[in-house]
Amino acid sequence: MGAPPRGTRGIPWSSVERFARFLGSEESFVRPLPTAPERRRDLQLALAWALVGMLGVELLRATGTFGDLRVPVLGEHLLVVSAAALLAWRRRYPMLVASLGSVHMMLTGMLAPPVMASLPMQVLYFFAIYTGVAYGRDRRALAMVVTGIVALMLGWVAWQFALGSGMSQVREWIGETPTQEGLLPAFTAAVAYTGLVNVIYFGGAVLLGQVAWDGARRTAQVIEQAATIHEQAGRLRDQAVVAERLRIARELHDVVAHHVSVMGVQAAAARRVLDSEPDAAREALSAVERSSREAVGQMRDLLGTLRTVEPEDRLEGSERLLGPGVPEGLGGGSGREPQPGLGCLPELVEEARDAGREVELSVVEEYPGAAAAVPAPLQLTAYRVVQEALTNVRRHSTARHVGVTVRAGRTLEVEVVDDGSPRRGTEGTGLGLRGLRERAHLLGGSAETGPRATGGFQVRVVLPVPEAVRR
Repeated sequence: MGAPPRGTRGIPWSSVERFARFLGSEESFVRPLPTAPERRRDLQLALAWALVGMLGVELLRATGTFGDLRVPVLGEHLLVVSAAALLAWRRRYPMLVASLGSVHMMLTGMLAPPVMASLPMQVLYFFAIYTGVAYGRDRRALAMVVTGIVALMLGWVAWQFALGSGMSQVREWIGETPTQEGLLPAFTAAVAYTGLVNVIYFGGAVLLGQVAWDGARRTAQVIEQAATIHEQAGRLRDQAVVAERLRIARELHDVVAHHVSVMGVQAAAARRVLDSEPDAAREALSAVERSSREAVGQMRDLLGTLRTVEPEDRLEGSERLLGPGVPEGLGGGSGREPQPGLGCLPELVEEARDAGREVELSVVEEYPGAAAAVPAPLQLTAYRVVQEALTNVRRHSTARHVGVTVRAGRTLEVEVVDDGSPRRGTEGTGLGLRGLRERAHLLGGSAETGPRATGGFQVRVVLPVPEAVRR
């Protein structure tokens, strides 16, 4: 709604703009159209108020209040019914109802003033204006409508006092020879009182309607925020499910890669010494059997998580952290068997030893019991780091010596260093090292992998240990 050119007379447009802002013209909220149940309730309200209005007219007419009106009795009831009928569309066309209600009030006041002044009709007109403000969808247009209603009512009241029956009614009220008993003369006080009543009447309808509109706007905001929170919670659940699937994928990769490589090495050794050294071949085949059973057991635990636990159930406790940013569901397995930790490293290192390759393990503690105090998720990650590194050495390196060092204290540091070079034709996919880095970052740590300047390959992971478990 643009302002007219300067010099235009009539409505003060800047005041209308401010009034429009007060009514919420700058808000994006729009009240929705009424539902079918709401339309039925509005129709029931219109019928009920028509009966109440006609009853009020009949009671007042029986007391002789109406006197001799130019409108017949049927016309009086038609005025009541036509006004009440507007309420049936009050939420569908709120500004139209407010406008027609005001025009109806003025016409009824000119044709049958006692009907217009009856309490049921006054409540009806008040409610029509209130509805227009409470349910108006175009707040700028509403400002114009309300301004027009107020201007119409003021003009009507002024016309009544100037040319109509307003003067005679005031004289009947205050008497022919009034005496001044208050601060103002009786006639001035009567006119001022009439103006005050109209200000309270129309102003109250507008203010209460605006309060109702603001309440609906805040309710809509709360509902929208709740929907947003629910949507975000759903996305977080989906992300947690994806993270859980990635964790299981990393676990399966580490388990399968490690045990299959061990079985391959031991099977090759058994094949070479099967005829010359049956006892050595038997021992190698026993190692293959043990490794296959361990692989099957660990995969059963991992896949059992997917079969027996719903994602929502696993994620209920995801906010209970076991370490810096580590959800409970991401730290361990299914809970059927203890997850491998630092205590399982000697057995893992022993499996990695074969003919021509030495693997040494060194555990350094900053204080006695530091390794045992490391939380289970960190121990599992350290175990998987060593497992992945040794698997890569067996599959992709010519190394003859591998050193595994674990330092436990304020941080948990795992370092695997070998002295070999890449073996031709054994390039991997890189998923193992990527999963290793993801494990470290998930626990708030860091990972370094790559060739050494002096030859060989190095894998180094540093994980922070929570202060609660430190001495």
